[in-house]
Amino acid sequence: MSNETVEFLDDLEELESAEDFLNFFKIPFDQSIVHVNRLHILQRYHNYLQAHRERAGEPGYLDYKALLTQAYKDFEHSDAYTEKVMRVHQKASGIATVSVSSIKRASAASL
Repeated sequence: MSNETVEFLDDLEELESAEDFLNFFKIPFDQSIVHVNRLHILQRYHNYLQAHRERAGEPGYLDYKALLTQAYKDFEHSDAYTEKVMRVHQKASGIATVSVSSIKRASAASL
């Protein structure tokens, strides 16, 4: 891992709010959208980063920026209930999730 990468990851560790992340990556944003959806934007961003890691490995700076931009844009013309990022909204709409580990445990127990 290069010194530049280490510094970038250290900088990320210091960011706390959605505004911090958006400002860090110099992504223009409407404060009223962020004010209402900050936790949902950050959760969607986390989900996008996790999916990227599973698909393509550790993201680089441009990936981080693109994924945050997409997470923010998801809420420009939508809302938290429609996007169903948080588990409470998923449950309210009847979406249930089951962890892979619980399926493995159930399969192993039935053998």
